[in-house]
Amino acid sequence: MIIFTDDQGYGDVGCYGSPDIRTPRLDAMAAEGMKFTSFYAQPICGPSRAALMTGCYPMRVAERGDTKQIHPILHSDEITIAEILKTKGYATACFGKWDLAKHAQEGFFMDLFPTRQGFDYFFGTPTSNDRIANLYRNETLIEPKTDMATLTRRYTDEAIGFMRKHKEDPFFVYLPHTMPHTRLDASPQFKGKSKRGLYGDVIEEIDFNVGRVLDAVTEMGLADNTYVIFTSDNGPWLTKNKDYANGRLPSDHGGSAGPLRSGKVSTFEGGVRVPCIVWGPGRVPAGTTCDSIASTLDLLPTLAALADAETPSDRVIDGEDIRHLFHGEFDKATADKAYYYYLRVHLQAVRQGQWKLHLPRDAEPIGAAPFRRNTHIAPADRIGFDSPFLVDLENDLGETTNVADEHPQITQRLLGLAETMREDLGDYNRVGKNMRFFDTNGPRPTTPPVPQ
Repeated sequence: MIIFTDDQGYGDVGCYGSPDIRTPRLDAMAAEGMKFTSFYAQPICGPSRAALMTGCYPMRVAERGDTKQIHPILHSDEITIAEILKTKGYATACFGKWDLAKHAQEGFFMDLFPTRQGFDYFFGTPTSNDRIANLYRNETLIEPKTDMATLTRRYTDEAIGFMRKHKEDPFFVYLPHTMPHTRLDASPQFKGKSKRGLYGDVIEEIDFNVGRVLDAVTEMGLADNTYVIFTSDNGPWLTKNKDYANGRLPSDHGGSAGPLRSGKVSTFEGGVRVPCIVWGPGRVPAGTTCDSIASTLDLLPTLAALADAETPSDRVIDGEDIRHLFHGEFDKATADKAYYYYLRVHLQAVRQGQWKLHLPRDAEPIGAAPFRRNTHIAPADRIGFDSPFLVDLENDLGETTNVADEHPQITQRLLGLAETMREDLGDYNRVGKNMRFFDTNGPRPTTPPVPQ
């Protein structure tokens, strides 16, 4: 089971340092399982969902019509986690926000809905709740402009009901919550109860419902052969807070990145490093912390391996099987594992071990459009780099100091990794050899096909 929240920051969980949001069930989940401290998603919601579902960087996946949308319109020939698990007889269901059939509540592509991408059952909404949320059961609209205050509970009710129905069978449940993306709302049981205002109410309701899921798994006698993974799609939406600061006021409707720099729509750590807790009694060692680099890209190959299923062999998959990390075998972690930070089609940074290199870029990078002038983040973070900017994340989590001159060999190694990735996957000014285009009849594009 994957529980995927929307815009919840690294600092919005008690066990990750939140001073004012109560998350007793997530804290207990970490105490009974494993907390990851270097777990990555993508800078914004649609790309994050594409990465999770396919195990690939969003730059790599094919989209309908061979374009590179802000929020990917996932090509039907891409292979999702659900499609892989169905080969092993898994019942599959999605409860919540999909966002891979067009970033719209209306006029999306029904043939790219979850029910056409490997899920047996869907109860949720096509995309974000920026203004409204239309609620669907499978492919039928059941509630236009639904009451958003009810969604967290109702998604959880449906998920638990599905698990009870299939408790004798293998199942995969994907629970991508609408919240805490704005517009925020919470049920009467939680509204007005958190000292962090409505945002805190929303997180505390999510926390309560995570507890309901874990309790249901335990009550059904499935705890010894079920994995539950909790994480977020990107960092906090700082435009919803006063002065782009970490959420701290009752009036702030955005979250907190804690000690990390910046937030959503940024390739600073606050935009892409997210909370992640893995629970699996008897297999995931209790009370452990994993500092190894991992990401949503790794979930597809890991869940496939746990289910003894085959990952696609006809295409590049960026993620890796990290069962060894789930099981506390940290000495088996890939020592030279690298993570690449893309904003839209612009490669902006690379991390390996404790070292993160911000690549030279303009303050308003072309390939980041429409976030070229990135009003989602604080003016102090809308910066460019004239030369490589090397950060030692072990000693400078806030990414303030360039140590490239002190470590020229590390800088050159990371520059080499970035160039290798450009050849493989591409950048704003070139198409990599393994970027996928399933609809191309003529020659492959030479630059990423970003719509004007």
